[in-house]
Amino acid sequence: MARALVFLSLSLLLPEVAFAEEFQNLGLTGAQRGIYCLLIFVIAYAFVMTEEFTHLRKSKPVILAAGIIWAQVAYMASTSNVPSEQVHQAFEHDLKEYAELMLFLLVAMTYINAMAERNVFEALRSWLVSRKFGYRKLFWITGVITFFLSSVADNLTSALLVGAVVMAVGANSPKFVSLGFINLVIAANAGGAFSPFGDITTLMVWQAGRAEFFDFFMLFVPSVVNFVVPAAMMHFAIPDELPSFPEEDQVQMKPGALVICGLFILTIAIAVSFKQFLHLPPFMGMMVGLSILMFFGYRLKMIFHDAEDRFDVFNNVRDAEWDTLLFFFGVVFAVGGLGYIGYLELASIAMYDGLGATTANILIGILSAIVDNIPVMFAVLNMNPDMDLYQWMLVTLTAGVGGSMLSVGSAAGVALMGTSRGMYTFFSHIKWTPAVAAGYAASILTHYWING
Repeated sequence: MARALVFLSLSLLLPEVAFAEEFQNLGLTGAQRGIYCLLIFVIAYAFVMTEEFTHLRKSKPVILAAGIIWAQVAYMASTSNVPSEQVHQAFEHDLKEYAELMLFLLVAMTYINAMAERNVFEALRSWLVSRKFGYRKLFWITGVITFFLSSVADNLTSALLVGAVVMAVGANSPKFVSLGFINLVIAANAGGAFSPFGDITTLMVWQAGRAEFFDFFMLFVPSVVNFVVPAAMMHFAIPDELPSFPEEDQVQMKPGALVICGLFILTIAIAVSFKQFLHLPPFMGMMVGLSILMFFGYRLKMIFHDAEDRFDVFNNVRDAEWDTLLFFFGVVFAVGGLGYIGYLELASIAMYDGLGATTANILIGILSAIVDNIPVMFAVLNMNPDMDLYQWMLVTLTAGVGGSMLSVGSAAGVALMGTSRGMYTFFSHIKWTPAVAAGYAASILTHYWING
């Protein structure tokens, strides 16, 4: 909230400037209705940040805020004699941004749901439990799996899937669960930072054309450092014991599970090819991959008639994280509306022109520990500061891993708090914030050393 008030103050003091796109912003940041729109967004985001306590889905307040903001934008534009065509142009810019990302994410979520329905992740969990590793080995194994899994699945899904393993083997050791969950949050956020598919923020940077697909892999080593530094510090706090394992039968994958995994890899390859060779948006390649999954689902339906083995791809579409997709809708349009009023350009002047790109990008990561990295990164993209590839990769890294410093800084942390039965809390995480911050600083220095 304090940051929002600082942002408001800067907006009132700084002059009006042109919007980053081909159309001009309204330049009404000092108007009463402009300030009202900013406060509406702050209030809506306060509800998002308290979702854990209110149990109000995060999509609801931001969608309402987006509607109110654009209604005010339309009114201010009409009273300022701004042509409606210009307003429509700004609105359609946000619609295009959202549509491309939503379709891409919908296909990725459908594939993840399909693999979950075919017991791919349950079989992995069951195998890990059956191996009967000690707590310290499990700490590293679950962290490494989450790190690489989150490079193709989002951090929320990765953390929840591997978190089930931690809960299964650490039911009698709250300390292991607490440290294991902190480790998963760090690993999930770090793993998503070096892949265009790993996080919504990296996907936004890729689709916006700020970096090519293979450019993101220059963040692999900094991401590893971000994960390993705090994990090494926590290692010695893990009980050096053998947990008591629950007795259970090995879970078997359902028919077609491995083929669906292969089709997901093929779909990623198609999306990359559409972008790299055909210069088409990646979501078109993802939609082609979805059609392949649909045809394979039809084949499974024709072969297997038992209710247990039947496959319906539309059930997986239905079970996508619609709250996340709709939250993203609200964020894109709310931030886009504020940008059209003129606030993002003012913030860009205050941060990037005033502090310099490096300092501003490091602060972006710290801010993402408090505010979700999706609106933060979307705001940066709309500010469109003049930065080279090194700086765009720096802000991609910091926005991706900065959320690990607090349990509420990422969807993975919030979700794991809800499933930990009180063993992983905000305060148990904050005890290790200095270690996470050390990893954050080390990853930035590694990026500078390798890529600077």
